[in-house]
Amino acid sequence: MFFLKLLGKLIKVLGSQTSPNRIAWGFALGAVLGLTPLWSLHNLVVVVLFLLLNVNISSALLAFILYSFFAWALDPLFHTIGFSILVQISFMKPLWTTLYNAPFAPFTRFNNTVVMGSFIFSLLLFIPNFLVFRWLVIRYRSSWRDAVQRMRILKILQGNSVVQFYLKVKKLGG
Repeated sequence: MFFLKLLGKLIKVLGSQTSPNRIAWGFALGAVLGLTPLWSLHNLVVVVLFLLLNVNISSALLAFILYSFFAWALDPLFHTIGFSILVQISFMKPLWTTLYNAPFAPFTRFNNTVVMGSFIFSLLLFIPNFLVFRWLVIRYRSSWRDAVQRMRILKILQGNSVVQFYLKVKKLGG
């Protein structure tokens, strides 16, 4: 039910007057959370950015779920990227040594090849994610909204007795 609720909220947001930039920034930041290991310090910075930038949480959660779903399959790629940055680029080794000996930096887990690789990969995808999702929101509003509203799956979901029961229980709960 959570995924259906999230999808419903996203469809509402796509059709609302919410700025396409807010929705797209939420998606781009959610992608960073989804691609990188969850318990990393940089993800705390991403969550703070959610709050400071007032981005759309539904699009962020959607991106987090989508990117988390296949991020584990990209771990070998992340390891290769992280290994290259941490080990094979020799002029950066003094920087990594200094950071590792700093009091706060080791908590970022930057010395883990998968964490470093996934972070770099997510940063490389950040602006393209924003631009593509912003374009999709604008395109949805200009030409796809009516077609999506007429889709049979939406009508089935709206008429489904389980979904109707869930909506009634939700109204009772407040």
